[in-house]
Amino acid sequence: MPLRTCYRPVSIGDRASLLFGTTGGFDCTGSQRRAPSGDYWVRSQTLPLLEPGVAIRSGSLWQDSATLHIRYADGTIRSIGFDSASAWRHLRLGAAFEIPIPPASARPVQILWHVRGAANLRGLVLQPQLISPDVSQRYTLQMTAFYAGFVGLAVALLIFNIALGAALRQRFHLPYCVMVLSLIAYAVSSSGLLGQLTGLDNNLRLRLNMLLLATTLSSAMMFARRFFAPQVTRGWLRPAIDIATSTLLAAALAYTLLMPLYARWLDRTMTFTFLATLLLTLPLLWRGWHADDRYSRAFAIAWGVPLLTATARVLQALGLIAWSLWIDNSTLIAMVLEASFSALAIAWRIKQLTEDCDQAREQEMLARLLADSDPLTGLMNRRSFLREAIGRPDAHILVLVDIDHFKRVNETLGHDGGDQVLRVFADALRQSVPVDALLARIGGEEFAVLAPASATTMPETILTQIRSATMPFDLAVTASLGSECGAIADEADWKLLYGRADDALFAAKRAGRDRLRWAEAA
Repeated sequence: MPLRTCYRPVSIGDRASLLFGTTGGFDCTGSQRRAPSGDYWVRSQTLPLLEPGVAIRSGSLWQDSATLHIRYADGTIRSIGFDSASAWRHLRLGAAFEIPIPPASARPVQILWHVRGAANLRGLVLQPQLISPDVSQRYTLQMTAFYAGFVGLAVALLIFNIALGAALRQRFHLPYCVMVLSLIAYAVSSSGLLGQLTGLDNNLRLRLNMLLLATTLSSAMMFARRFFAPQVTRGWLRPAIDIATSTLLAAALAYTLLMPLYARWLDRTMTFTFLATLLLTLPLLWRGWHADDRYSRAFAIAWGVPLLTATARVLQALGLIAWSLWIDNSTLIAMVLEASFSALAIAWRIKQLTEDCDQAREQEMLARLLADSDPLTGLMNRRSFLREAIGRPDAHILVLVDIDHFKRVNETLGHDGGDQVLRVFADALRQSVPVDALLARIGGEEFAVLAPASATTMPETILTQIRSATMPFDLAVTASLGSECGAIADEADWKLLYGRADDALFAAKRAGRDRLRWAEAA
């Protein structure tokens, strides 16, 4: 049940017992927000008949201390008080004070607050209401479920993106993780849980709230700046974001250090700095929506809800709309939605980056393949053959294959026909060598095969396959082969092995061609 209240400044000689019985000096029609900072009396309406256990609930505000005086029907007055250091004892989830009305033989009829050191940024007593024990318990359970769900989701997003950032090392992951971490800290502090767990001074907790909220928004803007493609933040927008976030953090730091001095000025500075930073998201989202990348649109959608709720928070801070607990907590709802949608946008961005990397890797592999292969036959070229061959300490068989009288083939068929013969010849070689052998075209009509020493029958197999191959235009094409076996641990070994195989090849040529010779026989 909401309570209607009237207020008046504290005067010298005021006593609670006298103020209960008079209406003089109390303002019952004006807004409390219009009153300057200071000490005040706030009196409730006459209370209805209440069941036992009813408590008085009101929102958390900046004040040095507050004392509740409860007048009963028999004229007795009981008082309950707290200062900012002990306020955590009465703080509940949702950052609201809840003070049970002390039981007495007579029923309570009216409440009078004595508020000292009120900054009066949102009011003197924020939305006071009577609340029964069952409603209080249900409300606490709702708040617990809300904050637990929020923190659980935020922690999951944080862990996921820390792992993702460590693996991918994208520039936008750090500010995103800072944003989510600040958001978790803000939820713990603004909910009142931090005060309940640590006994933190309530005014210090309010300072911390502002600093964490500014850190959250600043890191969100930095995340957006790094997340979008450079063309989205080009021109004036990039330096404007840097200036806005720096100003926002400076204003929050000033608020933290100087409150309650210049309370109204600091509060308005923070509010308009928040507003200016939020306004920068409009051109950012507009450009993101019209960007070519689809993930930019997902990001723009993700920021739509936080932008609306943050605007409502600013309007509430300016007093243009009434204070509401759910508007006050809408930042958490909106930011966790923003973080979730941004996580989807990040996943989309990573998918695109992965596809780009895969495409670049394929192009690199293709370029490497073209650089390492003979464009006519598709076999390895001399450079790639030597790179793979040298460095093998075990014995291997090297076979040099040279097409006999290839100049006559070119004269008979022309160069195009000669190229076709080379391709058919290469296919015949492929069919005759083991799968683990190296096969290359190392000269015009000269080929090389390298296989393990156990492939002793490979040279004869190659020669047989060449003899049985059907060449273009049924042209008879023969080849001479020279073989040698040895290790190729270094370049010197290769030169020695190649020289002996080459000698064997010339021995086969001298013996009449279309035959095989081993280096030892040569």
